[in-house]
Amino acid sequence: MTFLTASLEQSPSTAEEEAYLYLQRGLRLCRYKPGDRLIPEEIAAEIGMSRMPVREAFRRLAAEGLVTLRPNRGCIVTGLTLDEIYETFEIRSVLEGLAVRLAVPKMDADAFLDLDRLLDRMERAGQTGSSDWVVRHQEFHALIYTLSDRPNLIRKINALHVVIEPYMRFWFDYVDKPLSAREEHERLIRALATGDALHADQIMQEHILGTAPLLAEFASPARR
Repeated sequence: MTFLTASLEQSPSTAEEEAYLYLQRGLRLCRYKPGDRLIPEEIAAEIGMSRMPVREAFRRLAAEGLVTLRPNRGCIVTGLTLDEIYETFEIRSVLEGLAVRLAVPKMDADAFLDLDRLLDRMERAGQTGSSDWVVRHQEFHALIYTLSDRPNLIRKINALHVVIEPYMRFWFDYVDKPLSAREEHERLIRALATGDALHADQIMQEHILGTAPLLAEFASPARR
């Protein structure tokens, strides 16, 4: 079995989980933007459930920093300042570096084949200007950190990707394709192929931290 045949999406097991994943997807795809107010009755009607699971999903999203619960205003989509964008990438670099160290011993021929396929798909999407590049980029990183086999670590990294994905999409609107994207990811694949976990950790951290200033420039208020 190859990793591309395994879905990276979670399957909801409860109404609360279904509401959470519905809202999370809306945030990732920029359906809900910073400052938007989320109305539980409206969202419950869209999903076809009662308000209670939606309100519980709000609390979960608030704990992850994706929304803010305010008295008399309800649930507001949270935006990131430029400092918070940098901090998010700093945290991501450390956590994904750890995931890489744990994943290196589990990398096999199928994993490398799938990374190459995802890289090809990323490049094709970038060349056509398709925002599908962001999805393929997320899948590329998720394939690696999922191999860490550390559920709590994976959840934390996933949450950081959700926070930053709307800004990645905003960034993509302003560029033909991310600069040196293929070269950066090929360098990471080569590091993984060495079997040197510490070296791969270093390359992953450099890759993530190098993206932060590029993204911050396009996410600045002057660009909006």
